[in-house]
Amino acid sequence: MQAVSRMRGGAQSQLMLGGDDNLWVVKFQNNPQHLRVLANELIATRIAGAIGLSVPKTCVMDVSQWLIDSNPQLTVDHGRRGSEMCSSGLQFGSQFAEGRTPQHVLDFLPDNQLHKVQNLEEFAGMLAFDKWTGNSDGRQAVFERGTGEAGYRALFIDQGGCFNAGEWNFRDAPLQGVFARNSVYSLVTGWESFEPWLSRIEGLRPDVLSGIIEAVPPEWYGGDRRELQALMKKLISRRFRVRELIEQFRQSSRDPFPHWRKDVPVVAPGRLALYRSKVMYTMAPLWSPPEALAAALLAH
Repeated sequence: MQAVSRMRGGAQSQLMLGGDDNLWVVKFQNNPQHLRVLANELIATRIAGAIGLSVPKTCVMDVSQWLIDSNPQLTVDHGRRGSEMCSSGLQFGSQFAEGRTPQHVLDFLPDNQLHKVQNLEEFAGMLAFDKWTGNSDGRQAVFERGTGEAGYRALFIDQGGCFNAGEWNFRDAPLQGVFARNSVYSLVTGWESFEPWLSRIEGLRPDVLSGIIEAVPPEWYGGDRRELQALMKKLISRRFRVRELIEQFRQSSRDPFPHWRKDVPVVAPGRLALYRSKVMYTMAPLWSPPEALAAALLAH
């Protein structure tokens, strides 16, 4: 593994070249935001991947003390409290846009290109996900384009703010967890625009979540498994509030869905949605990467 550069952002992640010759964004346990953001990243990114959203591959990365000592640039700046070396041990790794070089990835597109993003409709699905998981940060995405490809695809990154970051509670607000520009929601015309992701959230089986949280190292949440289980219990109970939370955003001063058809009724959340869902879920192996989880879930 080789350190490349520090990334922008409050967590002060490091871009690193892995032994697989792919680029990885690594968040360290002693990041300035909170220890739990590592757990949030792993859990939320894998859940998002399991319901079919475009998110990076993730892993638990073992960073040796030798690597830290050999790369003096691997530091964390704590402002007035000074700086320290990044911690060794188990850290969170997120593959950088399928391992591509930074030249193939943009973090901003102007509106005249944004509406041409190949998977623009996924922003509606990600909105449902962020409302469900109580993302207290603005929705982050990068735009990648492979060699020879005509357009960009959005890749949804930075799930550390889910579950209200280190607080592990849900502080719902209409303008919380949304993308900064309304243009990404230009395809939303009604509730059907949030499918299939909304039905997959409402129909998600608790044992799928259990399999995902098994991969979280105890040192990322202080070792108290009861707190992690309590968080997942709250998340399960919130599945049928997502429509209500989206409706609050729709009625907000942002007016995010100008193309919402006036004849589309508001669908009240409730257990009926579980039985209406056409997606039935199965348990994937606990070690499965997000794409394997998605394959297992979407095959039914």
